[in-house]
Amino acid sequence: MTNIKQNNLYDQLLELKDHRRSQGRMHELRLILIIVIMATMSGFHGLRSIGDFIKKNKKDLAELFKTKNGRLPSHQTVGRALQHLNFDKFNNIFHNWIIKQVKIEDKDWISIDGKAIRGTLTNSNNKWQKFTSLVSIFLSKKKQIIKTDQINHNKGGEMHKVQEMIKLLGLEGVIFTLDALHCQTETVKTIIKTKNDYCIGVKGNQKTLHKQVKKKY
Repeated sequence: MTNIKQNNLYDQLLELKDHRRSQGRMHELRLILIIVIMATMSGFHGLRSIGDFIKKNKKDLAELFKTKNGRLPSHQTVGRALQHLNFDKFNNIFHNWIIKQVKIEDKDWISIDGKAIRGTLTNSNNKWQKFTSLVSIFLSKKKQIIKTDQINHNKGGEMHKVQEMIKLLGLEGVIFTLDALHCQTETVKTIIKTKNDYCIGVKGNQKTLHKQVKKKY
């Protein structure tokens, strides 16, 4: 894709392939996605809620994006567009944009946390449950999320994904904070190799270390 303004998220979203049928397609994929981002940032979560955001701000959105005849996508259209969206590609575009907007300073505290997404569990009776989580990297001082990624727990765990994300961030001199799940040798090695520091919780998953900490403090 050429002639895309690097600091303009709306233009960068042109890189995403639209998998909807061209016949009857009224709204560009990038328009739908930028509205979803705006709605989510405004506290409107879920398709119907995003539809409410569109209705509430219809005049301003139509004027801002110069839509044909002032038309905007319905929440059903938003749902169809998101259904086949390449999440990884979208996530990379969003991350590459936001990392240029946020100034990360030396010794900044950066939190990493994973949360299960409601409604994604498919085998509740199985010990090895299959569900999807979203891992977020959060810049504590500025209260901004700088990267997210999803994990399908039947394909790999959160620990490996977090190690991968730390490497891909390409940051140096920051302090990562993580919960006790990530009190693992490989995670600590990854943080040190990338020239960063860490503050990680300790619980019973590391019994010897946990006893040593309790004895000392």
